[in-house]
Amino acid sequence: MKGTRATTFLAARRIAFTLHQHAYDPAADHKGLQAAAALGVDPDRVFKTLLASVDGRPVCVAIPANRELSMKKVAAAFGGKTAEMMAPADAERMTGYVVGGISPFAQKRSLPKAIDRSALAHATIYLNGGGRGVQIALAPSDAVAGLDAVVADLIAEGRRLG
Repeated sequence: MKGTRATTFLAARRIAFTLHQHAYDPAADHKGLQAAAALGVDPDRVFKTLLASVDGRPVCVAIPANRELSMKKVAAAFGGKTAEMMAPADAERMTGYVVGGISPFAQKRSLPKAIDRSALAHATIYLNGGGRGVQIALAPSDAVAGLDAVVADLIAEGRRLG
């Protein structure tokens, strides 16, 4: 596979990662859960990339594929009062990636980022590698450093998908 902006970004910064590809199902209800199943990985370790707006400012967050985002916690993580999900077309325009292939790395526009603190419980996590059906596995500490992300509690309590 040809490299993506995300893999080029990580390689240029000498951040260790492994590349994993899987068949992408555009009809899947939960793309992150589909990726976890296709790769044979615990969904707690596959993190989906979501774009939101906090007090009108765009932000990027990563949470486990089997969890739901708490908008209240997202707002708090970025020092805001309110948060809402970004429309898919806006997310694509903001990041330069297509929905289903949005990586938190090497986005077209540099956005503040946060990763759910549950990532730190794992030796490696999977994040979108910049294309549909492309995942990268790396140490959570490397993801946090490479993204200059804050680590925060971002998931809605007790809600699991799948």
